[in-house]
Amino acid sequence: MNYAELFHNLKRKNEIALIPFTVIGDPNYQTSLKIVKNAIHAGADILELGFPFSDPTADGPTIQAADQRALQSGITTDQCFEFLREVRSYSMIPIGLLIYANLVYRYGIEEFYAKLSDISVNSVLVADVPIEEATPFIKAARNSAIDTVFLVSPLTTNERLTQILAQARGFIYLISRLGVTGVRNDVQDLTIKLIKQIKRKTQLPIAVGFGISNPEQVETLARTEVDGVIVGSAIVKIIEENIDRPENINTEIGSFIASLKNATRGSCKIS
Repeated sequence: MNYAELFHNLKRKNEIALIPFTVIGDPNYQTSLKIVKNAIHAGADILELGFPFSDPTADGPTIQAADQRALQSGITTDQCFEFLREVRSYSMIPIGLLIYANLVYRYGIEEFYAKLSDISVNSVLVADVPIEEATPFIKAARNSAIDTVFLVSPLTTNERLTQILAQARGFIYLISRLGVTGVRNDVQDLTIKLIKQIKRKTQLPIAVGFGISNPEQVETLARTEVDGVIVGSAIVKIIEENIDRPENINTEIGSFIASLKNATRGSCKIS
């Protein structure tokens, strides 16, 4: 299923998309695969997966630690591709990647996207490539029929927003606040205003991430014009806290994702 179909179907049901994020290979390949499969069963609408990277500049301490755990377990880029193949053979749920440019450069931009196309990955967000430098990635993505997702923040100027919207495909990733990824407890009024601003300029769905960590935040966002929520650090934190109790990881993550999904079923919209 592509993003357009998914978001359309959810809108008909008065729901927004739940998009959990995990790092491939955290804390190891097999446990990571079980976590992703469990997330699908618990209610994930889209998966956002990260290739482990040694310098994830957009991420806070929790996801940085997840990257280190995955790298220490021996995960490689080729194993990440194999991981994606296993997920795809298990489910046709849309898959988006959040990655960093050096991984793509090292592999070869065209070859990297072509491999993802063979696996039927839906989108790629290269977190450390600004729109002004994104042309090679956009070209490779178009050649491989992969959507290009870009970050928009409260600091994005109208000029840059116009550039991003001209090249974005799939959905817009809206950063809910300034700073890196990490658990927060509220939804800022600025976020709601920014959602409205972007909605006036594009038909693309908007997914909000960075700091979304509890059902109350999700429920608040489900009553706005937003189309999806991305939850990463709060999920990865469960892995971190249960490293010595791996049998608890899937139980806790499954329960948490189910509670988040239940909160995506909004009713009265915030005007």
